Amino acid sequence: MFNHIFVGSNDLARSKIFYDATFAAMGADPVIVDDVKKRLIYRKDGAAFIVSVPINGEPACIANGGTIGFKFDSPEQVNAWHAAGIAHGGTTAEDPPGVRPAFGAYLAYLRDPDGHKLCALHMMPK
Repeated sequence: MFNHIFVGSNDLARSKIFYDATFAAMGADPVIVDDVKKRLIYRKDGAAFIVSVPINGEPACIANGGTIGFKFDSPEQVNAWHAAGIAHGGTTAEDPPGVRPAFGAYLAYLRDPDGHKLCALHMMPK
């Protein structure tokens, strides 16, 4: 359904450190840096996640109540993503990584350095 997701950043260098680590943990392609438009482009499975300085020159802000979810192949990959995010400027959001029986999934949540809420999700076998 989705082609790309676009989030703003107030510090692209700081965001690059965080997203390089978390996208490497999920096996995404290496970042494409667009120095002209001030964007970082991460690709995986035909979709793109783009981090950019806002085009209008205003400060980037987070979506209150918004979460961006990423699909993972295993709980170990979710844990690696979460650890990479914490080690590179992110903060834990919600509960620690683990099984959420109500969803039948293994989940982990992070906030990126700009405050965007991210979720790593692995659906557990039935």
